[in-house]
Amino acid sequence: MSLFDRDRSAARMPVSLVTGFLGSGKTTLINRLLRHPGMAATLVVVNEFGDVGLDHLLYERVDGETVLMQSGCVCCTVRSDLETTLRDIAAKRAKGALPPFERVLIETTGLADPAPIVQLLLNHPLTAHDFRLDAVITTVDAVHGARQLDEHREPVKQAAIADRLLITKADLATADQMQALRLRLGFLNPGAGMHEVRHGAIEPERLFGAALFDPARKTADVRRWLNAEAYDAPVHAHDLNRHGTDIESFCLAFDEPLDWQAVHDWLAAIRRERGEDLLRVKGILNLAGESAPVAIHGVHHVFHPPVQLEAWPEGDDRRSRIVFIMRGLDRAAIAESFASFCIRAAA
Repeated sequence: MSLFDRDRSAARMPVSLVTGFLGSGKTTLINRLLRHPGMAATLVVVNEFGDVGLDHLLYERVDGETVLMQSGCVCCTVRSDLETTLRDIAAKRAKGALPPFERVLIETTGLADPAPIVQLLLNHPLTAHDFRLDAVITTVDAVHGARQLDEHREPVKQAAIADRLLITKADLATADQMQALRLRLGFLNPGAGMHEVRHGAIEPERLFGAALFDPARKTADVRRWLNAEAYDAPVHAHDLNRHGTDIESFCLAFDEPLDWQAVHDWLAAIRRERGEDLLRVKGILNLAGESAPVAIHGVHHVFHPPVQLEAWPEGDDRRSRIVFIMRGLDRAAIAESFASFCIRAAA
């Protein structure tokens, strides 16, 4: 009998999070999305209705905090406690008090650290039962983004933990600005998909579907979720120094099956000693004694409970692979720490 829970992603509501620094175009993006017919069956959670242009849209008030948009999506405001908002949404959905919806999109403020919301979706007993993290989407200003990354910590972290990077206001930037920003974001977060956005226009489907679970195929898509190949591209030290960041993104791979207790103790030690620097971890593990892969996913000190998938995808690489996005620790230091835990486990 396995020690791990089976994946139940299909039973939970996918949630995508839109974050980005002040002035990076989130409100423009949300305004365009609210008018898009592809947003039908989507619940959009915004900070304030006043931040989005509802006046020129057709909408129907559902209750004191929720409106039904012309596109068919439902829009509601974030309360001071997002946990309370999500619990209220789940309760109303269960009672049939909201129009049917199949996914949730949450907008954060420009200065928000997205990590607490990600943690809420990964492993909070009152929300994780009904919702699951789908994608973290970060907007980056094509014209001012490089300067903002130089001068502020928030946009660096927002970009580092993203699954999708949207370069906004691309129509206002020069070719050199676009190339330099793409290069910089690629160093910071090589595994994230990158898209250019003009006037806030983007197909809604680009904002969903980054999670391990693929709703179209009703199964896990390991290769797409990890995107481990993106971390194999060489990054030269002088380029990293020039970009002035201490964030490292890398993937560790292990050919032989791993001992779960050693992995568990190792990750627990990293969280305990360097949790604030552990921006994001995603991994697929081939564990000794287990016939199917085990997925791990965490941000800072909070990890989703390890989940066992149904089976290894046919033809997929069966090595254990763990993607790290870390501040102040490089691949060599993490690999060395793991080796020491393996030695202890074998002793």
